[in-house]
Amino acid sequence: MGKIRVLIVDDSAIVRQSLTEILDSDPELEVVGTASDPYMAVEQIKNVVPDVITLDVEMPKMDGITFLKKIMSQHPIPVIIISTLTSKGTETALSALESGAVEVVLKPQLHTPEQRKEASVMLVDKVKAASHAVIHRRRVGLARAPKSVKPKLTADAMLAKPNSRVASLVKTTEKIVAVGASTGGTEALKTFLESFPLDSPGIVIVQHMPEMFTKQFADRLNEECKITVKEAKNGDTVLRGQALLSPGNKHMLLKRSGAKYYVEIIEGPLVNRHRPSVDVLFRSVARYAGKNAVGVIMTGMGNDGAQGLLEMKNAGAFTIAQNEKTCIVFGMPKEAIKLNAANKIMSIYSIAYEVQHQCKVHSETL
Repeated sequence: MGKIRVLIVDDSAIVRQSLTEILDSDPELEVVGTASDPYMAVEQIKNVVPDVITLDVEMPKMDGITFLKKIMSQHPIPVIIISTLTSKGTETALSALESGAVEVVLKPQLHTPEQRKEASVMLVDKVKAASHAVIHRRRVGLARAPKSVKPKLTADAMLAKPNSRVASLVKTTEKIVAVGASTGGTEALKTFLESFPLDSPGIVIVQHMPEMFTKQFADRLNEECKITVKEAKNGDTVLRGQALLSPGNKHMLLKRSGAKYYVEIIEGPLVNRHRPSVDVLFRSVARYAGKNAVGVIMTGMGNDGAQGLLEMKNAGAFTIAQNEKTCIVFGMPKEAIKLNAANKIMSIYSIAYEVQHQCKVHSETL
């Protein structure tokens, strides 16, 4: 299998150089061209068709969204949006996701060795994930077979493993729904959350997404869903009819005080190469909600959430994995299925209804 070919499109020469250095440092990736605007990018594509394009959204001559729409309608290629951390940048990047981009990442901050290390890890992983993405308007057979992604740290770095004694202490019958998603998750979560009625159980979500983007994403979902969707803040109570989305660049854990569930938002290292990490959330749900929880793992690259979903299942939760046909990247669900962590494997269009059914059935049997 050849290297994953990447085309970098950005009007900043410094950014193009930095991205090239980061991506070329990985033996599985190869930068086959750079362009300062979409017109130059078109000329590059005529010579070599890349597997992935990294695209700035604010450029001269033609903006990134217009270019993206042309790519998706004429020659679909997985596109990663490289955005600045501004209100305008986040809004435009989310519009890009709706227009067919598979990922959004921040322009890397490289001021310290730690920043460079984390930026490199996340950018390389995003490009590899994008290369596996199934763009539905092109032949599915062209998608690459995903390779395994080696984890960095496990959820042990944030929280000790749950045990049956801790889970059994949960006496409340209030249900918790825990969801994890990555590449392709923005559209999957929209489909999922739009199906919930106002009296739905409380939902906690980790979507791999940069800081600030999660606030804008939650606000958009809130406008389109019957339930309330908001970016979680430390200490927020998990309420019926509400979904809490973990803020980017922070881990989110479920905790319990008396009969009340709430979330804790904390700093910490990358877990399974991510922050927030699905495994961290799922482990906390296994520990504090146990059999009162339903776990869902959705589209995404790698194995984040697979072990956590198994821990939830072992603690008595009902667990669901999104099926391959409706995943943009069948990585995280596939790893969970390998561990026999999912009670059911389902289409994204059916998961919300199954979650509601399981919460109702479970309440009636307690």
